[in-house]
Amino acid sequence: MSEEVAGTIFSIVYRSPDTLFTVLQVRSGREIITVTGQMPEFSEGEKVAFQGQWTEHAQYGRQFKCTSCAVETPSTLSDIERYLASGLIKGVGASTARQIVEAFGEDALTVMSEQPERLMEISGIGRVRCAQIAESFEKQHAARRTMIFLQSYGVSPGLSVKIHKKYSIEAESLIRANPYRLIDDIDGVGFRTADRIAQSLGISANSEYRLQAGLVYALQEAASASGHTYLPREQLIFQAAHLLGLPEEAVEHHLQALVLSKRLQAEEIDGVAVISLPDFHRAEWEIAHRLMNLSQFAQQVMDGHVPSQIAAFERDNHITFSPTQRAAIQSATESGVLVITGGPGTGKTTLINCILHVAGGDDVLLAAPTGRAAKRMSEATGREAKTLHRLLEFGGDMEQFQRNVDNPLDCSMIVVDEMSMVDIFLMRSLLRAIRPGTRIILVGDADQLPPVGPGNVLRDILSSGMVPHVRLTEIFRQEEQSMIVINAHRINGGENPVVNRRDGDFFYASAASPQAAAQEIVGLCRHRLPGFLGNDSQGDVQVLSPTRKGTCGVAELNALLQRELNPPHEDAPELVFGDTIFRLHDKVIHIKNDYHLAWSTPDGEEGEGVFNGDVGRVTHVDAENRLLTVQYDDQRTVEYANAQFEELELAYCLSVHKSQGSEFEAVVMPVVGGPPMLLTRNLLYTAVTRARKLVVLVGYERTIAQMVANNIINRRYSLLEQRLLQLGMG
Repeated sequence: MSEEVAGTIFSIVYRSPDTLFTVLQVRSGREIITVTGQMPEFSEGEKVAFQGQWTEHAQYGRQFKCTSCAVETPSTLSDIERYLASGLIKGVGASTARQIVEAFGEDALTVMSEQPERLMEISGIGRVRCAQIAESFEKQHAARRTMIFLQSYGVSPGLSVKIHKKYSIEAESLIRANPYRLIDDIDGVGFRTADRIAQSLGISANSEYRLQAGLVYALQEAASASGHTYLPREQLIFQAAHLLGLPEEAVEHHLQALVLSKRLQAEEIDGVAVISLPDFHRAEWEIAHRLMNLSQFAQQVMDGHVPSQIAAFERDNHITFSPTQRAAIQSATESGVLVITGGPGTGKTTLINCILHVAGGDDVLLAAPTGRAAKRMSEATGREAKTLHRLLEFGGDMEQFQRNVDNPLDCSMIVVDEMSMVDIFLMRSLLRAIRPGTRIILVGDADQLPPVGPGNVLRDILSSGMVPHVRLTEIFRQEEQSMIVINAHRINGGENPVVNRRDGDFFYASAASPQAAAQEIVGLCRHRLPGFLGNDSQGDVQVLSPTRKGTCGVAELNALLQRELNPPHEDAPELVFGDTIFRLHDKVIHIKNDYHLAWSTPDGEEGEGVFNGDVGRVTHVDAENRLLTVQYDDQRTVEYANAQFEELELAYCLSVHKSQGSEFEAVVMPVVGGPPMLLTRNLLYTAVTRARKLVVLVGYERTIAQMVANNIINRRYSLLEQRLLQLGMG
């Protein structure tokens, strides 16, 4: 429950100019109180009422954590003078502050706000200095007004900082005119926040701004929540009407206006009217055009010696390729674009190594969507592999990919692994950076979950049949004894996994309840599995959950596992952010793309951009300044300030979706029931294939059987397949 502390600012201990995190000493009655949090810029002597909660800091003791505040304008002459002399206002020092108070008395602040030209009445203040003082005073007050204005509508301090940085002194006036502009302009502001502000400002529920914002947001939400690149027209109208709480007829008129103004794209697909956001529409068309163009460059690269090269590779590696695999290698030397897909143990990695041996020179580039996947690719091939973002060199003054149409990648071939994770925007950026004549090989498992971002790139390419592809189904001999591989294919084929074989690597542990399952998982992670793996490393064990909520959901399991695996300790400093405690050595995951976060590596490389799904460890905690340092799996080190903590979550337990592109020594997964839309064969298959040495399912046998039987894949609306077909048949 929120409490209030009111008093006079006695001392400003610390303030971050970037995040606005502040530590104040406040005199309240006879008591000096430490107040912390993101807040407007204050000066000593100001009277402020803070709302928030009392906290106990391990090092600094009792503090008041501020969530919002209200400022009382200085009223006494001494308070006004002290405020003006604080240094916040450029051009006003102690002497000038005294002169202003002497000249205007208790009206001094009113004069500076409403009649700043009167400052020229004071000796020594000319036109230029007067303008400087007035501008500084207005900027300082604008920042304060913005934060206090937004806090009154429940906007977090972190978002308030972003909004002020975007709009500066015009923030309040722009928001009052059209609060729905926040949705497009500020990352982290959704329709409901903007709508709450609008309603508080008295904006009509039937306003043009609101209805059009609701329609656009319904499409954006369909993309972010379900990966859709479009919605059928009728479905969009229904969802927008539900969101807005208005009849469908009221929404339909404004949809037409958005189409006519080209803010939305309308077309007909197979007799169904569909609506998309223009950038989604352009992205899928551009991908289709570039793929078809690249696939036309099909020249032989090996002078007819490919069969002998394959035979030499087989001999050196003591393997024998199947006819399908041989055909794939041959195709890689002849095709401008080749897609290779297959489940675990089907030899995708071996195939890639042979292709690199046969057709790959020194100028071949390897990439994957995540740091873990890139690292695994490097280990498997003996060549450097980068994340796609690093390959495309994100950053620069324009904060975008530096590798593009005008600055393409210099290589003869690009191999991209874990293609099931690549969404339409990353795919478009990749293809823009590939020169005509460069071969591209796309590798992935089409039976994995679709990407977190919008689109269904890998499946759409395969379904179209317009790009050469090879589907591997035969399991390599050396993999036949792995029950993980065998069970992955059984699950994918609709058969229940075989569990608990002696000397096996796939186990099931029964639990009577979700609570019992959670305790079993803790015991496995803390004691049994590290010893079983033979290295006593808890970091090699990853818990994956189908759900976010519930006793065995991501949130509760993370809190439980942190408490057991990394408990509080005097040598483990920590920070509290909302309901989450971040502690030294914690395993964490970055949960949203942040293209501006700076990183560095031990060898001196620097850059910007940390992305959704990156997993690392907390290596340093600065509790006083509220800073966290995280080192990610690819050795990038990132420092997070308070405003960026919202981009981090604990990663002792991950959702199955977040685990894509990663591989772990051991995977533990609760199977205790949940919504049928989450408990799918597709999801179980994805979880199982994340494990290298061991899988343990904990819970109910019936839930496993339900997941295997549930082959319903929630339809993802995407149009890349249709675009490719139109180009191929046109």
